Amino acid sequence: MSILIDENTQVIVQGITGRDGSFHARSMVADGTRIVGGVTPGKGGEKLDDIPVFNSVADAMKATRVDATVIFVPAKFASAAIREAADAGVPLIICITEGLPVVEMVSNYHYVQRKGLRLIGPNCPGLISPGKCKIGIMPARIHKQGSIGVISRSGTLTYEVVYNLTMAGMGQSTCIGIGGDPVIGSTFTDMLALFENDPQTEAVVVIGEIGGEDEEAAADFIREKMSKPAVAFISGRTAPPGKRMGHAGAIISGGKGTPEAKIKAFAAAGVPVADKPDEIPGLLKKQLGR
Repeated sequence: MSILIDENTQVIVQGITGRDGSFHARSMVADGTRIVGGVTPGKGGEKLDDIPVFNSVADAMKATRVDATVIFVPAKFASAAIREAADAGVPLIICITEGLPVVEMVSNYHYVQRKGLRLIGPNCPGLISPGKCKIGIMPARIHKQGSIGVISRSGTLTYEVVYNLTMAGMGQSTCIGIGGDPVIGSTFTDMLALFENDPQTEAVVVIGEIGGEDEEAAADFIREKMSKPAVAFISGRTAPPGKRMGHAGAIISGGKGTPEAKIKAFAAAGVPVADKPDEIPGLLKKQLGR
């Protein structure tokens, strides 16, 4: 099984005629995703290969069933794209775009929440249920279908962890990059709740980083509400205090967001924290009693 997406998920691509949108739309199709349309204002009626292009998300929704949309537009247009998808009622909105202002994302978050929809991102690689559906930019070839859920704030670090899982024969149910910005549409705890309720996800890997308190919240959730084992990894543990490392959200301020605090929180929840990504499969096997 998987969460959020499966082999029946029908997807549209906002920004499909742009450089990134067209490249990744073709990649998603090649990896088995059901792309049923794209959106570029002013280019309705055109096609990308066999994919119809619409002028708006609402037009796409009228023409076909849309379960999810993925946004590949420049940062200055991304908030409008998120809201357009929300106004049309797309259940799952994935924003790959990076560089959205925090003040815009605060507003976007509440806008989507009020409509009862789900937003993943921005500044994220998307998600994949191996062998079923990929929405975003993750390299499908390193994934393997299985029972380990993966949630990460980092894109490329996700790939390293997934590669190690696959090489250890531990396939994944769904892998989700939630994004590394200070304000994002879905948090660790949102995804942990879905994995907890997925009968075919046996265990979960949480890939966090310095900055913010999302990992501490995840540890609390695991301790209080999860029956499934989990393993964690925290990147940026050697970062100089007060220095932003990579993601906009990866900065320690006010004494919060330190790697020590996160590791302590996971330890209190009975979640082992790997020192290196390649240790994760071994820790998972111990948690699962294998």
